[in-house]
Amino acid sequence: MSKLLIGIDFGSDSVRAVLIGAENGETLATHVHHYRRWADGLYCDAANSRFRQHPLDYLEGIEIVIREVVRGIDPARIAGIGIDTTGSTPCAVDRDGTPLALNPEFADNPNAMFILWKDHTAIAEAARINEYAKSHGGVDYTMYEGGIYSSEWFWSKILHTLRTDPAVREAAFSWVEHCDWITGELCGRSDPLTMSRSRCAAGHKAMWHESWGGLPPESFLAGVDPLLAGLRARLYTETRTADVPVGTLSRKWAEKLGLPETVTVSGSAFDCHFGAVGAQIAPYELVKVVGTSTCDIVVAPEVPVCVRGICGQVNGSVIPGMIGLEAGQSAFGDVYAWFRRLLGYAGEISIAQLEREAAEIRPGSTGILAFDWFNGRRTPDANPHLRGGILGLNLGSSAPMVYRALAESTVFGARRIVERFREEGVPVKSVSAIGGIARKSPFIMQMCADVFGLPIKTPAAEQACALGGAMFAAVAARVHPDLNTAMAKMGAGVDRVYEPIPENSARYENEYRRYLALGQLLEEEAMKHV
Repeated sequence: MSKLLIGIDFGSDSVRAVLIGAENGETLATHVHHYRRWADGLYCDAANSRFRQHPLDYLEGIEIVIREVVRGIDPARIAGIGIDTTGSTPCAVDRDGTPLALNPEFADNPNAMFILWKDHTAIAEAARINEYAKSHGGVDYTMYEGGIYSSEWFWSKILHTLRTDPAVREAAFSWVEHCDWITGELCGRSDPLTMSRSRCAAGHKAMWHESWGGLPPESFLAGVDPLLAGLRARLYTETRTADVPVGTLSRKWAEKLGLPETVTVSGSAFDCHFGAVGAQIAPYELVKVVGTSTCDIVVAPEVPVCVRGICGQVNGSVIPGMIGLEAGQSAFGDVYAWFRRLLGYAGEISIAQLEREAAEIRPGSTGILAFDWFNGRRTPDANPHLRGGILGLNLGSSAPMVYRALAESTVFGARRIVERFREEGVPVKSVSAIGGIARKSPFIMQMCADVFGLPIKTPAAEQACALGGAMFAAVAARVHPDLNTAMAKMGAGVDRVYEPIPENSARYENEYRRYLALGQLLEEEAMKHV
């Protein structure tokens, strides 16, 4: 009987699993579990940009989805499990590697939980890291992370927690990314001093780089803030690419899941990086993971410069042996969801209805221009102080007109990322899009093709991130000899290609130039009040 692989994708709202055939990539089963505490709105404060997730949501979720997808399957056929998560999503742990929120005294303390990727409570801490990196007189340790450290990332979130919660500060022995903790938990390897650490997470979010021997040195971290002194020694030096196994299932988890202890757990990474692999990324192809936010991934055999204003370039973060480059937008589908909630006060209306009516409006005909920085700007050039805006309204402006302008703003922001890569000498030769919006919205995908002036491919894989996890699991479990073979054997191919419509591209070009010019003025005004 052929071997089967399990891919696990931890998203912002839910965790999903797929059961994949190793020889042909057939999806045999899939299951999604929505986090119970998150769905109830617990531990979050959106008005203050605080988004936290309880580790019990993750533990309950992974057990449920794996048990569901292997129901009725001979357990001996399961060769491996590959896991991705959101990120940077760090958490304070005790000496045993247990998240503090799993201890009774911290069970309801949001600061003892996983700090979700879109949590922006650490703006001041990110500013301090950037200031010190540019002024301390030594290496700029942000250079491989686009030159601007973000409030969404590892060190900013840790420092904010240490500054604001003395109880957590005293109890925290170390810190772990969600992707590292959950794989260590499955294998019984949760000691923070020895657990496997993801090359992807460390390189893109924690300023890890081979050229300076791992994480930034103690002198730099203590210079940022004395509260960080001593922490580096309780973290890690080495990292692993996702094709390297973390281990095999522990007895505890093998019994929970009804699987043998021989099942291999591969190294982990962030969702968008696994999604790019699931989409069968090629060199100099941009894979966009399009959902509530976007994450844009490019791989290249070499990159001669430190690309400015992105989320890092890391050797092996996507495909071992190649440079992985990450960019993205802090809000994409979230912008549409905000507008839908706003209209909820005026009665029931759906995004699908808005899209149908917006699609009938000729590009550039309304005079309305919007800016997509509703959750700040991630790339190019991270700036958490920016806010969204809508200009050019009049008494005849309709909801579909405004929706079209909001959609255009998100796509203009996406084009700016493509242009930044090209400005820095990284050619973007093709574009693929995966994720919920890529599958559900031909309106947005056609707009991307028109605005980019490039065909947009949508891969056939419905769960590309989880499929990428299964591909890495196949390599870690030695079912396939390398990742390229796993991608070729297990890939689902292309579902649809959106070709640019020349007349639309010409109209969008004028609107895009307005977006750039007025956006610069809006940014300058916003920064006067910081």
